[in-house]
Amino acid sequence: MTSGDSRESALRPAPSDNRRAGRTVLFAARSATALHRLLDTLPVFAGDDRIARRFTLVPGSDFDAEALAAVERAGARTLPWERARAGSFDLIVAASPKGELRALRGALALLPHGAGFGKSLPGEGTPGAPSGLDPAFLLTGGTTLATRHALAHPDQLTRLAGTSPRAAAHAVVVGDPTLERLLAAVGHRDRYRAALGTGARRLVVLTSTWGPESLLRQRPDLVTELLALLGYDGYQLALVTHPNERSRRGSYDLEQGLGPALDAGLVLPGPHAEWATLLVAADAVVTDHGSTALYAAALGRRVVTAYDGGDELLADSPTGQLLAASPRLTAADALPGVLDRVLAAPRAPAALAAADAAFAHRGRALELLRDELYGLLGLAPTGPAPSPEPLPVPARPPRQPAAFLVEAELAGDRVTVARFPPWRTRPARFLAAEQGVAGERHAQSAGLLYRRRSDHQGGAHRVAWTATGWIDAALRDHPGCATAGVLLSQTRALLRRRGGPPLVLELAPRPCAGRLIHTDPAAALCAAHVWLAATPGAPATFTADIGGHTFPVTLRPATPAEAEQLL
Repeated sequence: MTSGDSRESALRPAPSDNRRAGRTVLFAARSATALHRLLDTLPVFAGDDRIARRFTLVPGSDFDAEALAAVERAGARTLPWERARAGSFDLIVAASPKGELRALRGALALLPHGAGFGKSLPGEGTPGAPSGLDPAFLLTGGTTLATRHALAHPDQLTRLAGTSPRAAAHAVVVGDPTLERLLAAVGHRDRYRAALGTGARRLVVLTSTWGPESLLRQRPDLVTELLALLGYDGYQLALVTHPNERSRRGSYDLEQGLGPALDAGLVLPGPHAEWATLLVAADAVVTDHGSTALYAAALGRRVVTAYDGGDELLADSPTGQLLAASPRLTAADALPGVLDRVLAAPRAPAALAAADAAFAHRGRALELLRDELYGLLGLAPTGPAPSPEPLPVPARPPRQPAAFLVEAELAGDRVTVARFPPWRTRPARFLAAEQGVAGERHAQSAGLLYRRRSDHQGGAHRVAWTATGWIDAALRDHPGCATAGVLLSQTRALLRRRGGPPLVLELAPRPCAGRLIHTDPAAALCAAHVWLAATPGAPATFTADIGGHTFPVTLRPATPAEAEQLL
């Protein structure tokens, strides 16, 4: 076999894989962003063994690091660029007109890189032209790049026709396959929030695009500012970064740079589809001028803008319209008030209109796209109408903080507790730490130490603390600690104030609209620590106000059996 024969056999599926007029489709991506868009279209070919799917990385992007990681993890076939440009394909699918796509041979279907075409990148292509609709990239020598240009909304076709009638002649409106995945997942919202440990908290998702006007560049301290201001029991914070930013920094450096925030409970989704899961799970989104905000608006999520302006945003685009209709976050400490207002009010008609101006054919995008792609392949589609691939349930829950600075106030029979990261600079009432998980510096400084009961593993000689044995040792070894406790379950804990008797804390859930809200018993232990400092002894009943929800708490003397139970 010659080298040419070997190359062609690598590009073309084996006869056994193509019993009925087989076709080879090449997915050509310049970056992780483009690849992820392409992956959302794969259901159009699901169940068709006539299609061989190949992936290649188009050179020329500054953001190609880790670009093919998602398909490599899945075991998909990838082709080096030189082999891809030497071959011939029945169909090429790309999500960016930039790079050396003309070097590939085959009909080209071009998909949007994002939603809404809301940016114009200074110094690139035609000044003021929307990135993705710029004739400088869609035409070469008067000829069109794409055999078919798939758009998400008729307004996009109108805009393209205004700048390049020749390119518009090859365009068709099919809708947005990525939005289809989000819309298909809205019924899984509770499942996603459970996997994230959100509970009854408000999940606020910060979204940052890439470049000098992105949220992370314009407001690099906003994440830590919000974590220091928003109580852990009332809010959960997530950060969705553009794949280009992850490529620029590298996943490791990105996570290391966010280390203190991640330790404080920040959710950082994976680089592929988990960002969409976060939008489905969110209560509100704080955004710059990236197109992710349009997906949030299409889902009905309240949008708050933190974009500080610049030269990239096209004011007349759907993204520009959405930001103009959204409240602006001028300072981190204003966010709770802004959220109270927007979550209590109906959705703004202008925000609805902005999302409607970006996405057409909702619920039909994959079906319409399939018709177009199979038409280019010269095949009739097979099987049922395509369904969006389910969004992933977050596989890695956020870190559970091991230490908190606690603000607390006792008024009558109510103790209000708010917990914050231990690195916050504002003064607090005391430090609470989970012994054996928090660092020793925090453990030695804690006014309240606690531990969680864990499942035991078998062994030759099992050693287990009794509840009071551990509490006595914790108070002995940490002279600055005033209260130590063991969390026995979601509703019970055993604790002792220094110099006092062992007590049982019983924590009732709060009924709310047909559900029961449980709080973290460690937060209730913080309330008991404050109560016992002011009102020694038991029995006692008081109310703990935690994260905006109230919970009845009872303290009573522990029985000998309760005090000696094993941990």
